[in-house]
Amino acid sequence: MGRHADVLTVGVEEEFLLTDPGTGAPAPKNRQVAAAAQQAGIDLQLELTRCQVETSSRVHSDIGELLGELRASRRRVAECAAEHDARLLAVAIPPTVPERFPVTDTPRYERIARTFGMLAREQGLCGCHVHVGVPDRETAVLVGNYVRPWLPVLLATTANSAIYRGSETGYASWRSILWRRWPSAGPPPYFTSLDDYEAIVAMMRASGSILDNKMVYWDIRPSESFPTVEIRVSDIPATAAESALLAALIRGIVSSGLRSIARREAALAVSGEVLRAAYWNAAHSGLDGNGLDMADSRVVPHRDLLRRLVEHIEPALVDSGDHEFVVAAIDALIGRGNGARRQLEAFRARRDIADVVAESARATLDGC
Repeated sequence: MGRHADVLTVGVEEEFLLTDPGTGAPAPKNRQVAAAAQQAGIDLQLELTRCQVETSSRVHSDIGELLGELRASRRRVAECAAEHDARLLAVAIPPTVPERFPVTDTPRYERIARTFGMLAREQGLCGCHVHVGVPDRETAVLVGNYVRPWLPVLLATTANSAIYRGSETGYASWRSILWRRWPSAGPPPYFTSLDDYEAIVAMMRASGSILDNKMVYWDIRPSESFPTVEIRVSDIPATAAESALLAALIRGIVSSGLRSIARREAALAVSGEVLRAAYWNAAHSGLDGNGLDMADSRVVPHRDLLRRLVEHIEPALVDSGDHEFVVAAIDALIGRGNGARRQLEAFRARRDIADVVAESARATLDGC
């Protein structure tokens, strides 16, 4: 089915871990890999630690075209990493035991490290950020209220950090647990206006819990750089196809939220306590376990919640031309398993961390 002309635009940022090809340990080579990528026409962003790089897609209206770019980008960056004896892994935390996470030597990152201490030096966490185009910052804040109840489902779907420091964590997304140690991370409050949002951000800056607006690490925020709402709840998905699925789902939720705003339909105001419980369930059990229905706090399998999400946003998915792709991608994901299941299956076969690294490397370039 064709797309409507006014379909929302979408872009994706993927964070990757650079590792030693032999040991799987984090490799502090982001500047070398970024320089090689620059020569290949790819602009990589340097992350907080020197073991990480971030790619940024172009702005897309078509999810198929976005998927094609994500696959090409992963392949080319992996080739640039290999030039410097490093392996690119789409994992949300290092599976092996890291010796250290050296901070990238920029003035801003060094200031963050001085202020936040071990929080910065034990980072090495890789996520995926999806930007959806919206008219203005006020709209970005308000539509976030409609995305907010679905954040745990998105987290469970993309969980990709079950193994850390050579051991099972007991969680599908250990990154999510570690990430929420930051004072500005996790699910955002329910905001009534842009003024409401900016007042809380100003308080956080004044208190020192953030150093600048870019340190607003909530899982939904109006972008500081683009006319978009940015959703940042996800682990870096194991495969490019899963990142494209995530982008399609988020665009569908945002589009549905905009329609609700136009109809003056209020967003579900989930309490912080319920949302925190749902986050924990999503991080703990991932797509293969149970979550919480936001409407009535009932325990429901995450797979059923994911199906309910697709039903909820079906009109938006049909209008964007994404419905067929989303349904097929979810069926494939449930059949094969997300990154967390891949990691656990690989580890439990022989209890050898090398198998986890090898499986993660295969998933990183799957279809690329």
